[in-house]
Amino acid sequence: MQEIEFLRYLVENIVENPNEVRVEKKDDELWTLLSLQVHPDDMWIIIWKKGSTVNALRSILRLQWMKQWKKLTLKVVEQN
Repeated sequence: MQEIEFLRYLVENIVENPNEVRVEKKDDELWTLLSLQVHPDDMWIIIWKKGSTVNALRSILRLQWMKQWKKLTLKVVEQN
């Protein structure tokens, strides 16, 4: 499972508006950046308790991504 689909799957199952989950991916030689965007009403779920949810998502993704010897970072972006 690709990291975009994996992240989307995880987030869609914890938010109230799963159809508003957007994930973008940018790659270079050493890094992969995933940008996560959710409905504004769901932002509290992702940022809950000093970022515990987003930090857990980052840890899960890094463990999965370590096999490819690239660094992965997850950024949460607010919807406009």
